[in-house]
Amino acid sequence: MYLYEQIEQAKNFGAYKELPKYIPDNLNPSFELRPYQKDAFCNFITYFENEALCRKPTQTLFHMATGSGKTLIMAGLMLYLFKQGYRNFLFFVNLSNIVQKTKENFLNRTSSKYLFADEINIDGEKVKIREVNNFQASDPNAINICFTTIQGLHSDIWFVKENSVSIDDFRDNKIVLISDEAHHLNVDTRRGNKEEIENYRSWESTVKSIFEMNNQNVLLEFTATCDLANENIKREYENKIIFDYPLKKFRDDGYSKEIRTMRSDISIMERALQAIVLSQYRLKIFEDFRIRCKPVVLFKAKTIAESKAFMKEFIDTIKNLNGSVLERLADITEIDTMKKVYSYFEKNGITFEQLAQELKEAFGEDKCLSVNEDAEAEKNQIIVNSLEDANNPYRAIFEVRKLDEGWDVLNLFDIVRLYETRDAKNGIPGKTTIAEAQLIGRGARYYPFKLEEWQNKYQRKFDKDLDHPLRICEELYYHCQNESRYIAELYRALKEIGIDMENTVTRTYKLKDEFKADPLYQQGYVFYNERLIKSRSEVTGLSPTIRNHTYDVTIATGRAAEDTLMLGEEGTKESSVTTTYTKHTSFAEIARINYSIVHRALRKYDVFKFNRLKSYFPQLKSINQFIFDDKYLGNVKIDITSRYEDPSPAILYVACVNVLKKIATSISNIEETYEGSKTFMAKYIREVFKDKRVNYTNPTDGGLGVSQNDNTVPMAWKLDLSKEDWFVFEDNYGTSEEKAFIAYFKQYVDKLKAKYDKVYLIRNERQLAIYSFDGGERFEPDYLLFLHSPKVNGYEQLQIFIEPKGTHLVKNDSWKEDFLLQLESNAIPIVKFADDNNYRIWGFHFFNRDLRRKEFDEDMNRLL
Repeated sequence: MYLYEQIEQAKNFGAYKELPKYIPDNLNPSFELRPYQKDAFCNFITYFENEALCRKPTQTLFHMATGSGKTLIMAGLMLYLFKQGYRNFLFFVNLSNIVQKTKENFLNRTSSKYLFADEINIDGEKVKIREVNNFQASDPNAINICFTTIQGLHSDIWFVKENSVSIDDFRDNKIVLISDEAHHLNVDTRRGNKEEIENYRSWESTVKSIFEMNNQNVLLEFTATCDLANENIKREYENKIIFDYPLKKFRDDGYSKEIRTMRSDISIMERALQAIVLSQYRLKIFEDFRIRCKPVVLFKAKTIAESKAFMKEFIDTIKNLNGSVLERLADITEIDTMKKVYSYFEKNGITFEQLAQELKEAFGEDKCLSVNEDAEAEKNQIIVNSLEDANNPYRAIFEVRKLDEGWDVLNLFDIVRLYETRDAKNGIPGKTTIAEAQLIGRGARYYPFKLEEWQNKYQRKFDKDLDHPLRICEELYYHCQNESRYIAELYRALKEIGIDMENTVTRTYKLKDEFKADPLYQQGYVFYNERLIKSRSEVTGLSPTIRNHTYDVTIATGRAAEDTLMLGEEGTKESSVTTTYTKHTSFAEIARINYSIVHRALRKYDVFKFNRLKSYFPQLKSINQFIFDDKYLGNVKIDITSRYEDPSPAILYVACVNVLKKIATSISNIEETYEGSKTFMAKYIREVFKDKRVNYTNPTDGGLGVSQNDNTVPMAWKLDLSKEDWFVFEDNYGTSEEKAFIAYFKQYVDKLKAKYDKVYLIRNERQLAIYSFDGGERFEPDYLLFLHSPKVNGYEQLQIFIEPKGTHLVKNDSWKEDFLLQLESNAIPIVKFADDNNYRIWGFHFFNRDLRRKEFDEDMNRLL
């Protein structure tokens, strides 16, 4: 079992540590911590503070995707370990240019990528960051960092030099060793030659010697490419990988750009021109939405000589560029994306000649940078790692292999391959193709931005709105030759590093022409509300997402969890207990049985001190009210799974601590409180619901991303929706529960048509959002049902929000159902201009075949 899996089990025992506030407080506020980064910190802290689990000296590996913020984790761990009494930090890496970049990140306060807050304050004391050459005169009140390369460290240790680190630095000092790109350390382990490891003065054995010199030493390793397929590596690191966040998960969670290839049969120079035209288009799209971003293009050559030659040719070509060259490129392109680009320029009155002048300015010689030679790469390392800065002019980077590691760039959107050779054998990618895939993975770092307050600036926003203009700004394009064998090899290499470009499909929700011609679509309204900032004085309880949630806690159900985490022993006796019980309870119920259990658990977290709670909830009168009132903890449910039918007070306490940790985090993160308005504004239906292209990852049989008419859909739900006039789109690609709802609804259509002259069901693919009245939570119900009937003057329109919900989600999403059921009596439709029509807004119970069939039947029958 991997170490991070053991740490995961600690959550079930209330032993999982929360993130200390001083860590985010002392990091650069521009770098908002992401959920997985917080988890990485908490995993390490939980391990380090567990005496039974933590080995001394302490060695851990953070296996994290390129671009996931490993350097920020290093900075945060420095703060944590300083608090634990550590003062000396040795940072080492394989390449000297990465050392230069890291120095900027750790030491230069003026750098846009400086990792720490302007002033570091821990326990009321200011803490300085110092660069040192050795630890013989380190400052006991500062974080002292020695930066070096693996090779430099090896040389300094075994061949003593003046004013550098020596073996004596490590005899009496406890040291934190930080290894970036740590896979370079494992050369000997990979070979599996123990005798060589012990006897040969290799890089790995040098680090090992330093590390083992003091029992209090800590070795923090970071890499995106730990070769766990190698049995020697796996055996060595299985009990050291403290956090695992591979590229596949990083990409699936939306933290990277999406990757696309642009294949063409044109010449390499024409391919380069096509790339810079696309780059200039992105620049204008960013400007259209008032987002500051200067897109960059990387030109990758095979050899340094070829790179130099192409750079010279490119600069000459740009100097002599004219509109006719670009017009010819536009005429011959068969690529839809490029057609869209040229159409944009035409609609905005930018002629080919004007575009040529723009490109001369944007990609002139002073905007081109080569990073090929060793001297060049080191000199320019700071430049290529600050390409996002407003005062950095460069738009074109020329390189061979100098940026394969340690390049932190967010505004790279195009990579142009300047050669057309292949190095695969029998379809297996060669070293060059693998290096290209790794470069693509590095370039896929997401450029952060957001349009709406509710959006996460670090994640993709338009996977389900592929026609949004900014979608192109969430994509990295790899420009190469149109050669099927090479593309297959590249895709295979990408898949091996966690980027599976073949598991994503694009579906189009296309509105039927008949519906678009209907007056309801042309002139009818759809109603939505807005999220409003709520005064703290009006806050009367926890948000519905917290107080109406059921928390699952598993305690002492089996050997692995109990033996490893509770006893801290390995190889203990097997447990023969296999029967488990689930106790359904709540904080109020536990407190009525034994008040001290809940009260003692609350005292574990500072946020639950009454004066702190009062600042978040001004109307709170007492801790007793906080425990028992349904608006606070009273209705918070806990499902405790254990091997005891009646859990002991100790188990109840652990369960309370476990759940309160999550609630404490939610409360601590409160900055502003919101509510949803009860007035619902009107928009024309035609402005909201349009044709829409959507990406789905890994479509499953009969499920999400699969047509309602697909052969994998159960026969009872299989429908050709193109022939059903009540469904406004040509098809439905929703979940299996949604498909079941569509089939269910069809049974009511004829009865509804007998009462209403218009019956239309619309799939809401993130096109319309509403906000809960109580907490202002954003909600995008899956379906809207419009029922329309004429009256003497005007007509009556009923707008009903419907949400099919899988059984596993009904409990935890109960706040959504509560909100839907509040609409009928609370939602007030408002139109801009008064008319004689009568508008009503309803919401139904969740549609769920197992848990809500009776309630939903009753909802539908009300319509009849």
